[in-house]
Amino acid sequence: MSLRFKPTAAEDVSARTLVLSLMSVPGRRPQTLAYLSRAGSLFGMEPTAIRMAVTRLVKEGLLESVDRGVYATGPKAAAFTAEISDWRGAPARTRPWTGGWIGVITNHLGRTDRKDLRARMRALRLYGFAQAEAGLWVRPDNLRQSLTQLRAALLRIGLQEDALLVAISETAMPAGVNWRNLWSTDDLKATYEGAIAAMRASRKAAASLPPDAAARETLLVGQSVIRTINLDPLLPDDIGDAALFRQMVTEMDAYDAFGRSCWERLG
Repeated sequence: MSLRFKPTAAEDVSARTLVLSLMSVPGRRPQTLAYLSRAGSLFGMEPTAIRMAVTRLVKEGLLESVDRGVYATGPKAAAFTAEISDWRGAPARTRPWTGGWIGVITNHLGRTDRKDLRARMRALRLYGFAQAEAGLWVRPDNLRQSLTQLRAALLRIGLQEDALLVAISETAMPAGVNWRNLWSTDDLKATYEGAIAAMRASRKAAASLPPDAAARETLLVGQSVIRTINLDPLLPDDIGDAALFRQMVTEMDAYDAFGRSCWERLG
């Protein structure tokens, strides 16, 4: 499972993604369409593209209109936004690993409904599960949540109600099968080091950029690092590099404050 760090390119940012990114910051007050359009212009987006994205997000319940031309996060975005915005607390979600595993059995859920399949994959990835066999996803049992709490969290963000979660305390594997190898320690270490290097280089570069360019730079790098944190499998020390992961989160906390100051200068 590779998560090698790669900052998002400006041309890869859609109007939908940009609006959701700007609106999903915890404590963020409602924003005007004018502000969102101004932000879109930093990425070469026309105001009509931003208006269309906002209209669609309102219809989907991900945004809601609180006043004429003013929008806030909608009810359907609340659960998912809560999950992805709590990246600072990621290191505290784990406990010492005793060698057990959590499994999610999905082979009875089917793969014909593409919407359900995408939601299932997103939920499992967000909680660090890797596919061990067809219909079986696993992760180390080192999260602080109980099995019931974990299942409830997965259901909130897209896992189907019929999915089965099991705690696995013992395994008997065929020769050559080792679930620890579902994750690459080298890839994870390279990801953390790449993210840390990107944030440091970005802060140095942004200090000498015009306000528009600095704001765009910090959003691209910041969102990429946050996505990396949220998709991290939170592996135990026996498999991953928890210390380096914690360093990345700490650096992102400081970078986030820097990025916010860049966006505040836009008015």
